[in-house]
Amino acid sequence: MTGPGFAERFHGRTAAGVPRWAVWTAYAVALTALPSGVWRILAMIGGAPLLETDPEVMAAASGLEAGPWWYIVALSVVSEALAFLAVGLVTVWGEVWPRWVPLLRGRTVPVWAAAVPAALGAAALMVLPYALVLYAFGLGIDGEPTRLVVHGWQTAVFWVAYAPLAAWGPLLAVLTVHYVRRRTAGARAHLVPVR
Repeated sequence: MTGPGFAERFHGRTAAGVPRWAVWTAYAVALTALPSGVWRILAMIGGAPLLETDPEVMAAASGLEAGPWWYIVALSVVSEALAFLAVGLVTVWGEVWPRWVPLLRGRTVPVWAAAVPAALGAAALMVLPYALVLYAFGLGIDGEPTRLVVHGWQTAVFWVAYAPLAAWGPLLAVLTVHYVRRRTAGARAHLVPVR
């Protein structure tokens, strides 16, 4: 008998009845934030030439472009952690509270406790494709011209890093609907009277 594989040790055992497509969708959601986080860290604090480095341009920058290093790292880590929570929609820790959660450990996770935050997150993330379209036209999310300056190959690297974010919301929405249907179908099966 072999032990658990790498993926199972990393995220936990897949819940019963979860199809392979849902597992792969959860992995995809978890990876959507990773390229942009790496890009931010490399561009903002790593010294990689991924942005325009003209001192006058950077002096006039605001928001993300002028954020302190800890903000850039925190934004990247928190984004990836939130994206990774989608894996809970297909694993056992999305159905039974893990051992490390005081007072709740071992109890069943109510469907709404996972589905409501996931649905709200998916709805909020639907703004990302809109933001990327605005950026393609040189505008920030507020409609004002962006001061994030990339040229030539930097533009291609930026889009490779940020384009996956457009899929985060829709993929999470699909996964959330599947989670609710799977969990409530199991509950309905217990309510059907036996004749």
